[in-house]
Amino acid sequence: MKFLDQVKIYVKAGDGGSGSPSFRREKFIEFGGPDGGDGGKGGSVMLVSERNLNTLIDFRYQQHFKAERGRDGSGKNKTGRGGENLYLKVPIGTQVFEEDNKTLIFDFKKENEEFVAAIGGKGGFGNTRFKSSTNRAPKKFTKGAIGEEFWIWLQLKTIADIGIIGLPNAGKSSLLASLTSATPKIANYKFTTLNPNLGVAIYDDKEITLADIPGLIEGAHKGTGLGIKFLKHIERCKILLHLIDISEKNLVNSYSQVREEMAKYSSELLKKQEIIVFNKTDLVDEEEKNKKIKEFHEITKKPAFETSTLDKKSVSDIKSKLLNYVS
Repeated sequence: MKFLDQVKIYVKAGDGGSGSPSFRREKFIEFGGPDGGDGGKGGSVMLVSERNLNTLIDFRYQQHFKAERGRDGSGKNKTGRGGENLYLKVPIGTQVFEEDNKTLIFDFKKENEEFVAAIGGKGGFGNTRFKSSTNRAPKKFTKGAIGEEFWIWLQLKTIADIGIIGLPNAGKSSLLASLTSATPKIANYKFTTLNPNLGVAIYDDKEITLADIPGLIEGAHKGTGLGIKFLKHIERCKILLHLIDISEKNLVNSYSQVREEMAKYSSELLKKQEIIVFNKTDLVDEEEKNKKIKEFHEITKKPAFETSTLDKKSVSDIKSKLLNYVS
């Protein structure tokens, strides 16, 4: 499934049905009088959050959505049927913006939340409504109200328990594949991952949702590399797993580079709980590994774990540690 995290759509609620100007015309009834019913209410356009979705791709090929119009009223005081509401499913984490793409009007954070994107028009009144002691045969009726219509933007910010961040080729996709049943694209070149990948790790009957955030490089906050396109997805992750390739020459520089880009995008990202993991430990000997980890700890004063996606035991250990952070 292709990933799409921003789309502009047009929503049009149904118009209300018109009231009826009907009069009773029955044999042997001398004074029939008005019997026009009201029009039905137009259907509304509703957005509903769905857990099993993680992309807005369904909106790429259809941008216009219209709810059903209310039916007109009729004789014998029959009210017109209301128009059916139109329900559009969106992923959890979707934000709804006005046409300017700046004014936030709703934010989906939980499953099965509903938002009325466009309200259906009210039905018009039939002539029965206007009957009075001074006007026994009113011909007056009203038309239904026009349903709301808007252009709106939908933006998706991935929601996950843990977001895996790091420089390109740090092994984020490999770690996600090892921890979960996700099947991200894995290759030995930068920017293999062009879209966030989601996976669910199960350990002791508990679930952890992980997101592989595409690699960040220097200048990402200005649009370099994959740019800020996916920095926003980090905002919704509860915990950040900072993955570092231990074969890099300077681990502190690798770590700081990603942190600096996050800070330039939003200082709030640095306040998130962080787990540091050194990956690809199978590529360096024990002495070099220990030396690098010791130097990193002396400078940053931060604890770190180590793993290799080729070692099932170390992957299992990481999974159990992640569970302690989330639960």
